[in-house]
Amino acid sequence: MTPIRVLIVEDSPTVSLLLQHAIGRDARLTVVETVASAEEMLDRLERVQPDVISLDIRLPGMNGLDATLEVMRRRPTPIVVVAAGVNSEDGHLAMDALRAGALAVVEKPQGLSHADYAVLAKRLCDQLVRMSKIKVVRQSMRRDLAFALDGAARSLSAAPQAAPRTAPNVPESYAALGIVASTGGPSALVTLLNGLGADYPLPILLVQHIVGSFLAGFTDWLSSSTPYQVRIAADGEAPQRGCVYVAPVEHHLALSGGRLRLDKSPPVGGQRPSGTLLLKSMAADLGPRAIGVVLTGMGSDGADGMLELYRVGAQTIAEDESTAVVYGMPAAAAKLGAVRTTLPLHLIAPRLRILAGIRQEGSF
Repeated sequence: MTPIRVLIVEDSPTVSLLLQHAIGRDARLTVVETVASAEEMLDRLERVQPDVISLDIRLPGMNGLDATLEVMRRRPTPIVVVAAGVNSEDGHLAMDALRAGALAVVEKPQGLSHADYAVLAKRLCDQLVRMSKIKVVRQSMRRDLAFALDGAARSLSAAPQAAPRTAPNVPESYAALGIVASTGGPSALVTLLNGLGADYPLPILLVQHIVGSFLAGFTDWLSSSTPYQVRIAADGEAPQRGCVYVAPVEHHLALSGGRLRLDKSPPVGGQRPSGTLLLKSMAADLGPRAIGVVLTGMGSDGADGMLELYRVGAQTIAEDESTAVVYGMPAAAAKLGAVRTTLPLHLIAPRLRILAGIRQEGSF
């Protein structure tokens, strides 16, 4: 089998050698070029034609976010963001890069003698292999338009809203929304949450597969990018409207007796947190009053949970293949016959608003 061609973008000579060592030891991968800046990467992109890019988020000159946008404009190539820090600024840069088209974010391996080196090196290599198989598309004006529309949505959500035809009170039929996402999820979530608007009346429970050390930065970034208070869920709290509750690191998130429950029971389908466990708990606790949504992602997490929701008469919605970065999880749910509605990403929020009782001009 031909090794996967990796282009490393890293300005630190020491870290660059460390990445070359980690990637070079994996028989599935081969390093075809190492550069110290985004400008060098862009200059050599067409000549090298890598299968996947390992991209430092903080670089001299052009940063990782702008570099991601340029790659997606010039020669769309899978990008794995490799970040050393999890401080607020780096976290926001990493999340914005995901929104701009990068597929995953991982921690940089520490020195060879560091206790976590082997774990982080394997995680990096595994992500490079997985992401190299994903077909990414050219994004230029369409991506810029999406950023602009999201910004407009945030501005509108913060401004006084015209009264909808039906007051946005929680209908008796629906009590909570559960969302499961993985690869491509951060960008999809920004679009979905901004589309829902600040007046959406249901609490939102979220399982997003992401490296644990970036979870706090992810929730902070999502709060700043949408009209919602996004926070890591706490055991025993009652979910409230206007809030998004994110499953903590290495904890399952469930709903029981109308309250959030956390536990560290074994992974379900290789995942902890598990979207399937969340949706199954909502089916058991709320029955037909629950809504489940599965967005872009690799694998099948959430599919069995969607089936439980479907069986109890709840609403189940999956992202359509036409907009999903990775049509894995939605496809798995559809294959089980667990999906009542399949929609492109930009049409999911309008549907959810109608289900929640918000009817406005132009709704369907």
